Amino acid sequence: MPASRSVVIGVDSSTQSAKAAAVDADTGELLAVGRAPHTVTGTAGARESDPGEWWTALVTAVRSAVRDAGVPAASVTGIAVAGQQHGLVVLGPGGRPLRPALLWNDTRSAPQAAALAARLGGPEAWTARTGSVPVASMTAAKWQWLREREPERADAVTAVRLPHDHLTERLSGTAVTDPGDASGTCWYGTATGAYDPEVLDLVGLDPALLPALAPTGATRVGTLAPAAAEALGLPRTVAVAAGTGDNMAAAVGLGLGGAGLLDHPVVSLGTSGTVFAATRVRPTAPGLAGFAATDGDGTYLPLGCTLNCTLAVDRFAELLGLDREDAVPGGGGGGVVVLPYLDGERTPDLPHAAGLVTGLRHGTDPRAVLGAAYEGAAFTVLRALDGLLAACGLDPAAPDVRDRPLRLIGGGARGRVWTDTVRRLSGRPLVVPAAGELVALGAAALAAGAATGSDPVALAAAWGTGAGEVLPPLPRDGESWDRIAGVLAAATPTLLN
Repeated sequence: MPASRSVVIGVDSSTQSAKAAAVDADTGELLAVGRAPHTVTGTAGARESDPGEWWTALVTAVRSAVRDAGVPAASVTGIAVAGQQHGLVVLGPGGRPLRPALLWNDTRSAPQAAALAARLGGPEAWTARTGSVPVASMTAAKWQWLREREPERADAVTAVRLPHDHLTERLSGTAVTDPGDASGTCWYGTATGAYDPEVLDLVGLDPALLPALAPTGATRVGTLAPAAAEALGLPRTVAVAAGTGDNMAAAVGLGLGGAGLLDHPVVSLGTSGTVFAATRVRPTAPGLAGFAATDGDGTYLPLGCTLNCTLAVDRFAELLGLDREDAVPGGGGGGVVVLPYLDGERTPDLPHAAGLVTGLRHGTDPRAVLGAAYEGAAFTVLRALDGLLAACGLDPAAPDVRDRPLRLIGGGARGRVWTDTVRRLSGRPLVVPAAGELVALGAAALAAGAATGSDPVALAAAWGTGAGEVLPPLPRDGESWDRIAGVLAAATPTLLN
C-alpha cells in the first residue's frame, strides 16, 4: 500500500486485552490486528487492573498492527481508543495512578451504590438526570467506595479518569472524554450534556479533577504527544480522537447512530452480556443504563448489561469436564435450570448473588447442565432486551419489532451453541456480522473522523463493517423461557441475595 493511502488505528482496550486494528480509511479494509493481554486481579468481588499495563499493551498491540499491515508509519493518520466502561482510574502527581483501577465488574461498591440511589429523590430522579440509577458497576459508586474505604488515597487524587480517558490522555497529552463514556459515570447529565454539579457535590468530587467534555468521540483533541509518538513509532502528526466506551464504539462499527440505523437492537455476548440500540429517545428506565451515543446529534444508546455471560458458561463447562460445544439444549428434557450468576449480577440487580442450579436428578446428563447454563445466561440477556425495547417506546411483542433482526456480536456470536440458544429463546432472526473486531473497527471510524472531519457512523456504514450472515428465526422455546423465569422469580430475593 503506498504511503499516500490513509491508515487509521482503532484500539479496543477491554477487560482482558488490548486489540489494535489497522484499517484503510478509504475502504474500511481491516489490514491487521495486534493484540496484547491485560491482567485482572481480585477476589471476593474485587476486580482490578494496573493502568500502566493497559498502556504497555496498547503500545505492543499498535506496533504489531502497523508491522503486520505492512504499511509505513507515515501512512497512519489517526488513532482512537475505545475502552471498557465505568472503570475508576485515580491519578496523583505526574499523572501516575495512585492504585490499580477499579473495573466495571468490581462489585465491592454495591453498598455505596444503594446508598447513592436512595438520595437525590430516588431511582426515578437519577434516571431523569443522568439516565441511570447507581449500581455497583457505575463509576460514581466506585468513587464513593474509595472515599469511604481508602480516604487517604482519595484525598491525594489530582485527576479522575475513565479507562479510555486515561489512554487518550497518554496519547495526546489532553485530558478529555466524550459524552458516551461519560454517561456511564452517573455524574454526567444526559438531560443537560454536562457534568451534574449536584451529583458531584453529593459524592465530594471536585469537577476540576475531571476531563473536559468533547462534543463527540470523533472530535480531534490533538496529535500524538512526543513520548507517545516515540513509544508507538508513529509520526507526531497522527490525529488523536476523543474516543469513547467499548459499547459506543461497537454501535459505531455496526453503523448505528444518527447517520445510520436507529432502533435496531444488538446483543453482545462477551465477558458481560449487553443489549443496546441507538435511538432518538432518551430513556429513563431503572434497570437500564441510559447512555448517550458517541456520535452526538441527539442520539442515545440505552443499554442493559449482565455480568455473567461467556466466562460464566465456560466455567460451568470446566467444572463439568466438558468442551463448551458439548451442551444439550433445553435442559436435556429434564427440567434443569441454571442461573449462572457467579460474580453477582447487574441485571437483574443482584450484586451479591451466587450461581444457582436446580432440577438435578440421578440421571441428569452433565451436558444438559451445561446447556441449562447457556440458557440461563441467554435468558438473562434477552430479558434485558425486552426492557430495552420498551424503554425505547417499542412493544417487544409487536410483530414489526419481533421481526427486526438481532445483531449478535461478541465472542459468543462465534459459538454454535450460543447462536442456537439465542435463536431458540428469542424466536428472532439474527444478523451475525462478518467482522470480528467491531469495537476496534468502531474506534477506527472515530479515528478516521478525527483525521478527516467525517461522521464516523456514516463512514462505518460505507465501510460495511456491520454486514454479515442472516439467520432465520427458530420457533420460540416458550417452555424453557417460562421455566427459567419461574425459578428466577421463586429464588429472588431469598436464594440470590
